Amino acid sequence: MALLYAGIDEAGYGPMLGPLCVGLSVFRVEGWTEGEPSPDLWQTLSGGVCRTLTEARGTKLIPIADSKKLKLSNQVKTKHPLVHLERGVLAFNGARSGDLPASDDGLFERLGAAPAAEAWYGEPASLPVGTTEGELRLDVASLRKTLATAGVELVHLGVRWVGESDFNRIVRETGTKAEATLGAVGAHLRDVVDEIEQDTLRVVCDRLGGRTKCGPLVARELPGIPVSLVRENPELGEYALGDGGQLGRIAFMPEAEEKHLPVALASMAAKLVRELAMARFNRYWSARVPELKPTAGYVQDAKRWLGEVGESITADERRRLVRLA
Repeated sequence: MALLYAGIDEAGYGPMLGPLCVGLSVFRVEGWTEGEPSPDLWQTLSGGVCRTLTEARGTKLIPIADSKKLKLSNQVKTKHPLVHLERGVLAFNGARSGDLPASDDGLFERLGAAPAAEAWYGEPASLPVGTTEGELRLDVASLRKTLATAGVELVHLGVRWVGESDFNRIVRETGTKAEATLGAVGAHLRDVVDEIEQDTLRVVCDRLGGRTKCGPLVARELPGIPVSLVRENPELGEYALGDGGQLGRIAFMPEAEEKHLPVALASMAAKLVRELAMARFNRYWSARVPELKPTAGYVQDAKRWLGEVGESITADERRRLVRLA
């Protein structure tokens, strides 16, 4: 029996500017036995990946971890801030598809991350930005060999892009910005369920804010599939899918990206898409207002950016690009 092992995580929940991105990665693991815990893919794939930048130092291993730990400071001058995020996401994408995207447009298309139809997201850029194509090809070859030897296949790697206008519409309709994330999570869940075939499903999702009771959400997003409680406590909400749980289980937990490689990879994909989106955003606005400093979109710096851009943007543009709190 094979295990379909999936992880979901988001990037950009709190900022005032830029998209919300929710990532999904799905692995098929051969030789798994019903009743066993989800495998430690860091261990299973130890010939090609590792958990931390420290472990990767001096080796060819690819670090797969919480995106916040892999995104370098913009103040680092010796390496591009996205080098580790890009390396991991492009290596896994290349191992699955057999080649590498030449631009961020190509990557977005492969991940199903459709940019919002705004002028500030319209200018593509070449990839890679932090390493070389030759180095990435070596990573892809090594990773493909590691995956094949371990009997593990990456069957899906995707990102849902929720643009500012869609985000604000959801907030107005529901009264909460959490629904923007919940809707993207639900869409990912439906994608995963469609992949099940004869496999058993295990989905791990990072905790949705402070929410500890997620059963009703799962049932709402998977209409027609019975959802039953397995356990709920401050550290874990776990639910069975299908009659008697025959389809599998989904779990929500804090810091899931520290415990499950599929969640870490989903986190990296979501963060990379958001960072590339903000790079487009900043190129566009810096071309219109040359003295304008770039922004990552988070609240304090977003307020600085909005103050500096001043009347160089129209009231309609301001309405479309500022996300509701």
